[in-house]
Amino acid sequence: MARLPPDRPAAPAGRASPAAPGQDESGPDGAASRAGAMMSAMPLNPAPLPGAPLPTMLPPVPPESPLPMPVQDFRALPPPEAGPAGTIGRAPPRPEVLAARTIVFGGTALISAIGCWQMLVVFGSEIQPLQWLLLVLFTLTFGWIGFSFCSLLSGLVARPPVTPADPGAARIAIVMPVYHEDPADSLALLGALADELAAEGMAGRAEIFVLSDSHDPEVFAAETLAVATLRETCPLPVWYRRRPLNTGRKPGNIADFIRRWGGRYDQMVVLDADSVVSGRMVAEMSARMSADPALALIQTIPMLVGGQTLFSRVIQFAGRVYGPPIARGVAAWSGDNGNFWGHNAMIRVDAFAACCGLPDLPGAPPFGGSVLSHDFVEAALLRRAGWKVRLDWDLRASYEGSPPTLLDMALRERRWAQGNLQHLRLLGARGFTAVSRVHFIVGILGFLMSPIWLAMILVGLALTANVILSRPEYFPHSYQLFPDWPTFDSRRMIWIFAASMTLLLLPKLVAVIRAWSRPLASNAGGRSRVLASALFETVMSALIAPVQMLIQTRQIAEILQGRNSGWESQVRKGVMPPWGLVLRRHAIHVLSGLATLVVVAMLSPGLGIWLSPILAGLILSPAISRWTASPVFGRWARMAGLLVTPEERNPPEVMAAAVAHARRLRQAEGSTALLGRDPQAMARHVAMLPPVPELPPAERLPAISAAAKIAAADSQAQALGFLDRSERAALLSDPELLQRWAALPA
Repeated sequence: MARLPPDRPAAPAGRASPAAPGQDESGPDGAASRAGAMMSAMPLNPAPLPGAPLPTMLPPVPPESPLPMPVQDFRALPPPEAGPAGTIGRAPPRPEVLAARTIVFGGTALISAIGCWQMLVVFGSEIQPLQWLLLVLFTLTFGWIGFSFCSLLSGLVARPPVTPADPGAARIAIVMPVYHEDPADSLALLGALADELAAEGMAGRAEIFVLSDSHDPEVFAAETLAVATLRETCPLPVWYRRRPLNTGRKPGNIADFIRRWGGRYDQMVVLDADSVVSGRMVAEMSARMSADPALALIQTIPMLVGGQTLFSRVIQFAGRVYGPPIARGVAAWSGDNGNFWGHNAMIRVDAFAACCGLPDLPGAPPFGGSVLSHDFVEAALLRRAGWKVRLDWDLRASYEGSPPTLLDMALRERRWAQGNLQHLRLLGARGFTAVSRVHFIVGILGFLMSPIWLAMILVGLALTANVILSRPEYFPHSYQLFPDWPTFDSRRMIWIFAASMTLLLLPKLVAVIRAWSRPLASNAGGRSRVLASALFETVMSALIAPVQMLIQTRQIAEILQGRNSGWESQVRKGVMPPWGLVLRRHAIHVLSGLATLVVVAMLSPGLGIWLSPILAGLILSPAISRWTASPVFGRWARMAGLLVTPEERNPPEVMAAAVAHARRLRQAEGSTALLGRDPQAMARHVAMLPPVPELPPAERLPAISAAAKIAAADSQAQALGFLDRSERAALLSDPELLQRWAALPA
């Protein structure tokens, strides 16, 4: 395969990597020559102030270095050359991994069996059909919370990874796929990371690649100007590639990068548009991967940061306090068979290329088409070929944003639910390891537990109604001497409920006690504030849980009915929704809560006490959804010392530096109209464009119609008014059209 020699120096800031002798990097119609022509045809702005950076007219991308990425077949094993060299393959699990798996899987089986046995005792000897159904649903639910508890316990035997002293010499790509994101916010994270990588001495072997799938013309223009501005001061080369068609969505975006430039790099760090890792952590991951030739993927634990609304602060606090011990447990029983969460991970490029070309699943969406939850599948494919996939729980300088509102979270979960249910089709794929299949099952059950929980509640209510409304038959058989008294061990049922709550809440208590013994408590307001925050988070989670139960149940029903989720850009900065919206979105939840309350009040008022958290969450769901989306209440919690995380009191350097970068990039924001008024902005935009491909007329219709409309317009503004969305995109992609349009009066 084509790969750069390890001693090849990376291009310094402001310069591109050298092309082949006698060949211009951008080609005869390349971006650099076009930018120069545009600059010479337009009046230049006044000279910049002394010391101010000059615009850097780099080509948008480096010379291509293709790497094959074959599409995988889930019905056939990969060829031997797809795996690591030598006899490493699937080495037996280490003793501590076997111990962790014994704890989590053996413990889960034991807890499930005990729960099932005790519920059978509660029902007595004569079990009705509804009771059998309740037994199955309860055993699944009890086993699920038991699995979470045992997973936490298994972390006690985890062995922390070690970073070797040799940093290695791997060439690294920092890859950020973007799709209709705020360019200033996303590129600011990359700028801050680039500064840290340079400080770590990695500027000579690291580069940044922005992979855009944005098709909105205004976002396209904003991205090119932001990238051009970032290039002026970035100590690392910054490349920008935009795909006019987002074929394959995010995995297709990454695959296009690998197939065109994968041979240029040994490792890549994949980031989301709202995520970042520290430069020091990139160096540690690179050293670990370089030292282990069979290690293909290192997943970090992203910490949620930047939450402003009450909802985002609740999940941010929960993730910060409860997340690390849970992740340590998952890492313990996963061993070298870990999972991939899609971002904030380092990947060995050639291993990923050889194993992770994803096919479209046969059939129509939602179960066919593009693989939505691609990350789980990619981890399983790597492991199938014998590569190691690891969750390194000790790497904490990893950050991402959180969904701002309950409604925004529901939109994300809709796609996640569809992606995880797609995995039902892959459970039987050939060659997947047992632990990879467990990761699939855990992801599937994470969404199926909502309808299971709802079904258990409904069956329980039906049984209650049956007991209250029906008349017991004491002598069901003829010539029976003694009556059959109805049996139901209510005292034992209370103990089962107490055990369920213990398994559910004990991990939170353990995490809080763990936080008390670490600097986390002092950085989050002290032990009392951590405890108060945990209690507040528990109450809020209890109120939100029944709403999420109904939302996810509806999502599962829609998927089973064949409704596709689509793929929309994510909401990073939410606003407090108006009352009309939350009342419409939560009407079914309120009605469900009120109907249940009426039925329970008529049948058994005492049962309402047990169901009060569920009923309160459903009936109050519009107010909860709206008020938790309020930044005002988020600030109130912050001032009261609630839900404070260490990253808030002492912001990580990379996040603090990103704020300064965002401020600078925000000043350079622009639109299509700005390009016509500012020749320097026009030149920056043109420098980000690839050569215009030679296409048949049928595929150039937007450009042809845009040229005709520009010729008929009297001004730039009028021309833009004539153009539809596809024609504006064609205008922004073609330097010749831009030049014609810019020649019109403003």
